[in-house]
Amino acid sequence: MRNKYVLLSLLLLVFNTINAQEISLSKEEAVSLVLENNFGIEVARNQVEIAENNKSLLNSGFLPTLTANAGANYNRDDSVIEFPGQLNPDGTPREDVNIDQAEAQRYNSGLTVNYTLFDGLGRLYNYKSLKEQYQLSELQARETIENTILQLFSVYFEIARLSENENVLMQALEVSKNRITRSEYAFEYGQNTKLDILNAQVDVTNDSINLLNARQQLANAKRDLNVVLNRSLNESFSVDTLINFIPRLQLDELIASARENNVAIQQTERNLAINEYDIKISRSGYLPTIGLTGSYGWNLNQSAASAFFPGTNNTNWNLGLGASLTWNLFDGGGTTVRVKNAKIAYENQQLLKDQIALEVDRDILNALAIYENRLNIFHIQEQNVTTNQNNFERSREQFQLGRITSIEFRVAQINLLNAQTNKNLAKYDAKLAELQLLQLTGQLLNVDL
Repeated sequence: MRNKYVLLSLLLLVFNTINAQEISLSKEEAVSLVLENNFGIEVARNQVEIAENNKSLLNSGFLPTLTANAGANYNRDDSVIEFPGQLNPDGTPREDVNIDQAEAQRYNSGLTVNYTLFDGLGRLYNYKSLKEQYQLSELQARETIENTILQLFSVYFEIARLSENENVLMQALEVSKNRITRSEYAFEYGQNTKLDILNAQVDVTNDSINLLNARQQLANAKRDLNVVLNRSLNESFSVDTLINFIPRLQLDELIASARENNVAIQQTERNLAINEYDIKISRSGYLPTIGLTGSYGWNLNQSAASAFFPGTNNTNWNLGLGASLTWNLFDGGGTTVRVKNAKIAYENQQLLKDQIALEVDRDILNALAIYENRLNIFHIQEQNVTTNQNNFERSREQFQLGRITSIEFRVAQINLLNAQTNKNLAKYDAKLAELQLLQLTGQLLNVDL
């Protein structure tokens, strides 16, 4: 028993040495780190950047296209031209003509510009749709950030709870160690038996093990937070255990404006606008397309000499302008089907918006009820700690006077320990419930936490 007690004391000393080197990580610093380093948030921001590129003028179709082309050809011919049956003026057969290394070269270059003057307003509504998609991607990134902030604080508050539990368990261990000392003195003076010393040592052992387990859980929770913050897993720190709750009057104001600020409802509104533009884009198929073209070119043709003609160099420049009108008077009904389907998609999105709005109202009422219940439990647990603290102090006095047994004193100590840990749990549960309610109201990123 004595060896086990010494080993536990050494382990606790090691933990205390490590904890003494920790730096404090405030809630504001944690939020700043997660916004800067979290993988999920970085991916969401990249998606927003893609959507921003898509909504630019360069992707709108409003700009003309300019194409350059150039070419070169080279030919070299060796020819023999015969004149069968033909005679010279003097009556001799006409000689063959040999043309060796007759070279011909052709060069050309040109520019072509195309511009769609009118396409039934399809590109205009597509451009507006891309802007709505950009706003939708911003809302999706905001939702990712809100979920990550909730994840951050669920781990942060777990560390805070375990840190407070560690202090409670350290106090309990200190009380148990003092019991050993008092029991040993009392045994020396014949005021108790060896059994009291053994009971005290058993309680010290149990308290030491509980403290070691709590510290192991605390170390694991800190590694979980380091993952969320995307930093070294071995980074050691302490957290802020001070909790402030939002006044009820301010909370009621936030709830009243929840429909305007809830990210899920705002996303359905953006999707509804996108569906509305899809209808207009589909209708553009009923209208004609007018296009303009222009070209400018240069050509050089260097031909080789032949048997009858000398070689020539031919250079020309050309400028061309044109306009075209294309009107698909009947496409087999494809445009009509697309318009009808776009209208149905719009109606479905409207139904989805109404459904989500109803669900958000329900979720807010449920979250508010959960928050109020947990807050009430926290206040009850605070009172319970006060009651058990008074009971423990009185029990300690009675134990020191020898009026109650060590078992009765231990019961009072455990009751106080349970009350303190339950209060810690209730405090952070209530704060997390408040954060979830703030997310539903769309104000999680706008209030001081």
